[in-house]
Amino acid sequence: MTTNVLGYASTSAKETLAPFNFVRRDPRADDVVIEILYCGICHTDLHNVQNDWGRSTYPLVPGHEIIGRVISAGSDVKRFKPNDVVGVGCMVDSCQHCSACNQGLEQYCEEVPTFTYNSIDRRDKTQTFGGYSEKIVVNEKFILHIPEGLDPKGAAPLLCAGITTWSPLRHWKIGKGSNVGVVGLGGLGHMALKLAKALGANVTLFTRSPGKEQDAHSLGADNVVISTEIKQMNSVNKKFDLIIDTVPYTHELNLYLPLLSFNGTLVLVGFPGDLEPTLNTTPLIMGRRSVAGSDIGGIAETQELLDFCGKHGITADIEMIKIRDVNEAYKRMLESDVKYRFVIDMSSLKEMV
Repeated sequence: MTTNVLGYASTSAKETLAPFNFVRRDPRADDVVIEILYCGICHTDLHNVQNDWGRSTYPLVPGHEIIGRVISAGSDVKRFKPNDVVGVGCMVDSCQHCSACNQGLEQYCEEVPTFTYNSIDRRDKTQTFGGYSEKIVVNEKFILHIPEGLDPKGAAPLLCAGITTWSPLRHWKIGKGSNVGVVGLGGLGHMALKLAKALGANVTLFTRSPGKEQDAHSLGADNVVISTEIKQMNSVNKKFDLIIDTVPYTHELNLYLPLLSFNGTLVLVGFPGDLEPTLNTTPLIMGRRSVAGSDIGGIAETQELLDFCGKHGITADIEMIKIRDVNEAYKRMLESDVKYRFVIDMSSLKEMV
């Protein structure tokens, strides 16, 4: 049975988001139908709406930080039942048989994962539409349990901003006594500070903007270094086991290479695009240092993150908005005028009927 849905969509790169009626695909036996309660706003949503990466298909319904309640479950579904509070992140399917998928790292699927929106369903070839909508139909394997007691509004950004920073922290085995640097204090950066601190690391924020000390310390930073101050940067040479760079635009990376310890890694999670100037390889070679990248996380990793956040009471710092205010939120996001993530109350869609 098809599901008629109201959402918010962009119909071209030049158009703002507006109400949009569409049809969800028919649920299959291994699918769950979810009423969407909250949806976070990610910078990726803005990039896709504006076709910044040249691969957007319209009409486009964004949203991949989804918290909802199960309405119904197919006959083959074992892990979810009606009224369960669940999450859906950036992916809704993958090939399930390549090397990456077999390791539980579906985000690196060799056949490309099916993304929550602006993608094509691998089985019935329909377009996927995201969480700025009333309901969504998702395969059981790509749905997350939300721990009881975890604020669902603040949990929404964990499904992208949270897992994007959690995955490198776990991959590089960050724990008690580790020294971790975080570049940039936005949606990703504030989650990196919280999670690294909760794992027991000594955490330093790197920022170009003086005056962020109080916010940074409240989020878990032990130290704040102004990256434009040479003396401050030199004072932390060879200190960091891992530096997580969350900045989503082209910027100077060579500043951070001497700050890595022997075997240290600078990991990029912010999609900075083409990088200039060329990396200075001398500090890499002389200290067996690395520059790496990391993209979101697998489903098992994401569930691990949610369980960890449930145990430690960690959520994103958010500003709630109604769906009618989403275009203004996009403008504010471009101006870095949010602490630190917008989340849409999807019940506000009813006001558009």
